[in-house]
Amino acid sequence: MSGLRILVPVKRVIDYAVKPRVNKSQTAIETTGVKHSLNPFDELSIEEAIRLRERALPVSDILALSAGPAKSADVLRTAMAMGADRSIHVQVDTDKEGDLEPLTVAKLLAKVVAEEDRNVVILGKQSIDDDAHQTGQMLAGLLGWSQATQASKVEFEKEGSTVTVTREVDGGTETLRAKLPIVITTDLRLNEPRYASLPNIMKAKKKPMIKKTMEDYGIDIKRRFKTVKVVEPPPRQGGGKVEDVDGMIGKLKELGAL
Repeated sequence: MSGLRILVPVKRVIDYAVKPRVNKSQTAIETTGVKHSLNPFDELSIEEAIRLRERALPVSDILALSAGPAKSADVLRTAMAMGADRSIHVQVDTDKEGDLEPLTVAKLLAKVVAEEDRNVVILGKQSIDDDAHQTGQMLAGLLGWSQATQASKVEFEKEGSTVTVTREVDGGTETLRAKLPIVITTDLRLNEPRYASLPNIMKAKKKPMIKKTMEDYGIDIKRRFKTVKVVEPPPRQGGGKVEDVDGMIGKLKELGAL
């Protein structure tokens, strides 16, 4: 298979507009009865993969993948409605096993890359539930591939063998150039994801979605870390007003800031 063969991992997370609540046992965030949606950074990844095809680059296949409970199929349908060609749902009972850790996900993706003969992986720089910001870097390390993280602009040469990535860093931008294969993680300024149209939502129902398990890939999902306790941050205290500079200095001294 020639051309750009793109893998886009996606994750089902609590919707960004929902305020998370700690569960009663203070072991995790409450997810029961809470609205979920496609991780915003993963939306950027799907959109960028589709735009590469729209730029007449040699994109031969866009494969979306999600590892999670049965409802993760919803975000895969969204990805296919946006323009992904097909998808793989790796079924994981997160109620029983807990969320997958970044290294476990990276190992899974490395297996899929080999099995599906991918030469480009585009994924969100992080998911908004655990904010780990690790999976892309771990995947590149496992594969021995080039990596470009926090991409704000992605430009492939016409033949599709070389890519230039602009990324935001402290105090400016950094431009990287690399040959394929490559792992790219996406940042918020990369693009603005499209809304899936009703006809494309209907078409997505006919696109192939393969069901797999972690055992099919020989991946051990045993957790290496244990969450001891989750608590909400203390409420912020209200501010105060001072009459003049002397009053401000006095207040700062009172608070021990000076």
